[in-house]
Amino acid sequence: MSLRKQLLILCLFTIFCQAKNPVLVGYWQNWNDSSTPYIPLDQIDSRYNVVCVSFAVPVSPSDMTMLFTPDGVSQATLISQIQTLRNQGKKVLISIGGATTSISLNDVPNREAFVSSMTAILNTYHFDGIDIDIEHGDSILAEGTISSPTNSDAINLVYAITQIRSNYFNLFSTPMTLTLAPETAFVQGGMSAYGGIWGGYLPIMDSLRDNIDLIHVQLYNSGSMYGIDSNIYNQGTADFIIAMTEALIQGFNTAGGPFDGFPADKVVVGLPACPNAAGGGFTPTAVVESAIHYLMGNGPKPGNYTLAQTGGYPNLGGMMTWSINWDKVTTCNATSYEYADHFENVFGPPLAAQHFSERESGLQIIPNPATDYILVNQKGIYTIVNILGQLVKEGQTANTPIAIPNLKSGIYFIKVNESILKFVKQ
Repeated sequence: MSLRKQLLILCLFTIFCQAKNPVLVGYWQNWNDSSTPYIPLDQIDSRYNVVCVSFAVPVSPSDMTMLFTPDGVSQATLISQIQTLRNQGKKVLISIGGATTSISLNDVPNREAFVSSMTAILNTYHFDGIDIDIEHGDSILAEGTISSPTNSDAINLVYAITQIRSNYFNLFSTPMTLTLAPETAFVQGGMSAYGGIWGGYLPIMDSLRDNIDLIHVQLYNSGSMYGIDSNIYNQGTADFIIAMTEALIQGFNTAGGPFDGFPADKVVVGLPACPNAAGGGFTPTAVVESAIHYLMGNGPKPGNYTLAQTGGYPNLGGMMTWSINWDKVTTCNATSYEYADHFENVFGPPLAAQHFSERESGLQIIPNPATDYILVNQKGIYTIVNILGQLVKEGQTANTPIAIPNLKSGIYFIKVNESILKFVKQ
């Protein structure tokens, strides 16, 4: 290896940011009905490595004291089941809101009630954090601009989440995980109009962007939306998945000012698990897989939308679904856990979610994507497997490059000691 390349490697090693491993996010329904029977939390499909427990809700439209009551098991049993999943390296979050709940932090007493009650729920159940799935209420309405909102309810929501994060760190001495699940009108809808529901989440996302771990916009129950190419795309298509996802990564202009995008490894594709799981937007498995392969730069363009970024986004964050319960039943899809299956078809076997956060994983790799070599920052025995789990290379690391010119283009996983990381071979 030339001296120039060695110096380049050393330079990159001091400045690069590690990509997160993909996640499979699923919402777990804390209730029982005839269409989606209750599943004990510790018996869900093991591939779901981020689980959003649904839902914490307010006492009433005028009292923002948040409540969460286990359905089907005792509080002690659910606490034990949550800990079981956490011991497996999964993230278990409490989701706030849902489709039938309105959240409005319209004054200081309601804001403080929200903060204290959510802190108590996190403390009682030892959740890893919160998922914001607020779909109704004044707290998610756009007023003012993205950078300077004037809606006091939204300002109170940002303040409340910030305070809850601080409380969480004081309780557990670790950062709280924060995810968001807005509907498309509240995010990409800001391109067509700004105000009210249109772009309503954008000021919240902008204010909290340094604290957000994952964003999984609901690409369903949506209708049509503009892409950043100024064309309109319809839900349930590959173009819709690609256009909405790239808009969230690239950012876009609105009447309320510019919205800066989010890193690809924080962006997760959110879709219904089966046709009956949503009012619209279900997308067949083959279409979903073709869309995500193109998004990640390892497949042909499946429709009319052309990515603005050549080569796509190899470090795309993963996939989300409503819901784990709908994915389990065989009355909606032909077989159980089809959504988890096609996540695995695209991304490979999920890793423990403890590896998805940069602040929790010590293993680092450069460059990524790579062409003829990779370098990792840990010494020890390494193994490299392909997306099918087949061993393709093994050896001993010693802070020297690992040659990979003979590997085919695609996604691989390298394990060094007990740490695992994904990389892309170009």
